[in-house]
Amino acid sequence: MLTERFQFTGSEGHQLAAALDLPEREPIAYALLAHCFTCGKDVLAARRIAVTLAAKGIAVLRFDFTGLGSSEGDFANSTFSSNVADLVRAADHLRETRQAPAILIGHSLGGAAILAAASQIPDAKAVVTIAAPSDPAHVTGLFADRIEDIRKKGESEVSLAGRPFRIKREFLDDIAEHGLMEHVARLHKALLVMHAPTDDTVGIDNATRIFVTAKHPKSFVSLAGADHLLTNKNDAAYVADVIAAWATRYLAPAAPEQDAVTDEGPRQVVVRETRNSKLQQIISTGPHRLLADEPVSVGGEDTGPGPYDFLLASLGACTSMTMRMYADRKSLPLERITVTLKHQKIHAEDCAECETKIGMLDQIDRVIAMEGALDAEQRQKLMEIADKCPVHRTLTSEIRIVTKAAD
Repeated sequence: MLTERFQFTGSEGHQLAAALDLPEREPIAYALLAHCFTCGKDVLAARRIAVTLAAKGIAVLRFDFTGLGSSEGDFANSTFSSNVADLVRAADHLRETRQAPAILIGHSLGGAAILAAASQIPDAKAVVTIAAPSDPAHVTGLFADRIEDIRKKGESEVSLAGRPFRIKREFLDDIAEHGLMEHVARLHKALLVMHAPTDDTVGIDNATRIFVTAKHPKSFVSLAGADHLLTNKNDAAYVADVIAAWATRYLAPAAPEQDAVTDEGPRQVVVRETRNSKLQQIISTGPHRLLADEPVSVGGEDTGPGPYDFLLASLGACTSMTMRMYADRKSLPLERITVTLKHQKIHAEDCAECETKIGMLDQIDRVIAMEGALDAEQRQKLMEIADKCPVHRTLTSEIRIVTKAAD
């Protein structure tokens, strides 16, 4: 599982910190996950659900709402409406950069926000709520003793989960205006309601109201024994397992993978910073995902091959493939090819065959081992073929690299 960390612009213009958990291969679907009130994208429940879904082939985008976690802005200026708008912006970002989310998942107040945002995310086919209130105003019960103060002074500091937060009158006014059940009645998407009967933060009656109001197709799964925040790792994993199994019924079947030989033209390679460490990159090409990094000695964390490692790998793979195709075509008894490569800088004056005579130049040492009952003439011919591999020709010919800024 790979995690890309990046920022996108929220509805109020702030940069919101996001994490996209990706499967090892091309995702079967993308999901958007909204966390609980005052939580962040890295809260245990959200992270565990996302990681488990990614392991099952579903990519998950989670992000910090305004003023939470690593996102910009002041939490006190956020409202339920702004959270809903940020969810729509997150879905837009996925649509523009990857693929629109087919699954919407919301935990606690995030579940209410997902229900309110669903109509504005037309690509979504399935919606999941986990311990969600049927009325966003339910959250005010967490600071009921301060509501009069907030109304009178315009704002007040409240303690939530042991942390101080400023709540403004605008938040109360906004949340009181949302008739969530109207959104549920007009959902027109498959709905899965998950709730613990013993949830003492958001009672099970909230799940009942959401389920009864929703039209079919709808499903309910009891999270017996789970607490509101799904602090038990097994509960979060169970939630993800059920979502993955349930959602596939409503997703479009995956298109069969095309044979690489029949693809039209070269595939695009996209390299993007993960922001998990200083230099780590994620490389995407077709259904494949690879990590790139640098050794610790040069400032990286050695979580993947370095740029020159990939260059050598490209030449080595192309060399071996080209030799294999020739050997098979000529019915040569070549059993296995092993190509070992090394890159180094050498003084130009030490290279008698090189045109450059001043300064340093790049040298790639390539050692090719061939197994099989080959005679000397066959081995010599295969060594000649090695130099005809396309990557070898590219590296030894004039190369033009055109660089421009993205629109």
